[in-house]
Amino acid sequence: MVRASPEGWRCEGAWTLDGIIDLDQRLRSVQWPPGALQLDGSMIRALDTVGALQLRKLIAELERTGHGVHLTGLREEHQALLDLVCKRLMADGSVAAPEQRTTVLEQLGRQAVHSLHRGFAFLVFVGEAATALGRLTLQPQRFRWRALFANLETAGVNALPIIALLSFMIGVVIAYQGGQQLKFYGANIFIVELVSLTMLRELAPLITAIIVAGRTGSSYTAQIGTMQVTEEVDALRTIGIPPMDLLVLPKLLALTVALPLLTVFADALSVFGGMFIAQVMLDVNFQDFLDRFPQVVTLTSFLLGVGKAPVFAAIIALVGCYQGFQVRGGADSVGRQTTVSVVQSIFLVIAADALFSILLGGVGL
Repeated sequence: MVRASPEGWRCEGAWTLDGIIDLDQRLRSVQWPPGALQLDGSMIRALDTVGALQLRKLIAELERTGHGVHLTGLREEHQALLDLVCKRLMADGSVAAPEQRTTVLEQLGRQAVHSLHRGFAFLVFVGEAATALGRLTLQPQRFRWRALFANLETAGVNALPIIALLSFMIGVVIAYQGGQQLKFYGANIFIVELVSLTMLRELAPLITAIIVAGRTGSSYTAQIGTMQVTEEVDALRTIGIPPMDLLVLPKLLALTVALPLLTVFADALSVFGGMFIAQVMLDVNFQDFLDRFPQVVTLTSFLLGVGKAPVFAAIIALVGCYQGFQVRGGADSVGRQTTVSVVQSIFLVIAADALFSILLGGVGL
């Protein structure tokens, strides 16, 4: 139990399984004064794991209600047991570490260091993937073609309907919004330049990559994360199968092949959406649109748009797989890392697209 003393509050008796019910009732009846509290554990006669849990629960509850708690006087063996219980609870995530007040500058520094560590770990993962790819180039007979074709189907073929619908709608929106202004100035025919160059060079590759990041990148994280939770990844290592060869490389190569093809498909559907609006709204029929199309869209413009896709694919696949391997614990960690995967993939894809625009603009393309 806990009694008031001149120095503060004193924990007494046996904090064990036998007396835990009576102890819990007594602790609820204690009226704690405001402010900092000092607990003296020197009079605890016996302490087992249940009692240590109860003591840790008491301290945590007092800290949550705004009391500063200082525990003193525990025997060495009791202190060791309490430390062990606290360590296991925090490792399992069932009890959070005691909240410490930190300044804004300290929080910013901790976040920066954490981000640097995460960035370095991702670079290490990219290096491991590159090493595995190089090893596979020297030993192509070790490649798992069945996994490659399965990923091509899920990442490429199964994504065609959603890519078709959204690309067509984006082409319609771009043509409609731009057509309003072109019609006002009597420059209807320039709808070809507006739709074709905008979609083929920039929007089609970018929108396709964002859709794939939300659809396929998240599935990569969820799949590998679930295997982490069920210890299937450890089982693969145990039987001598490198997870990088089985789980990462087929996904990386499949998406690198699929995303450029999806981008070409998105180019065609978005231009068709623009052609549809041009005929309905601007009196530019399909034949006029197609006659002007090769005059304004060069092979260079088309290849620049498609050429971004493998880079976007590598970013999406590597981030998705990396976040899958970061899953720890249970299902909540799978959901959390999947969210992180999608956000990071989209951010890095947009950043890469901006970098492409700057570099290509600098060389006059």
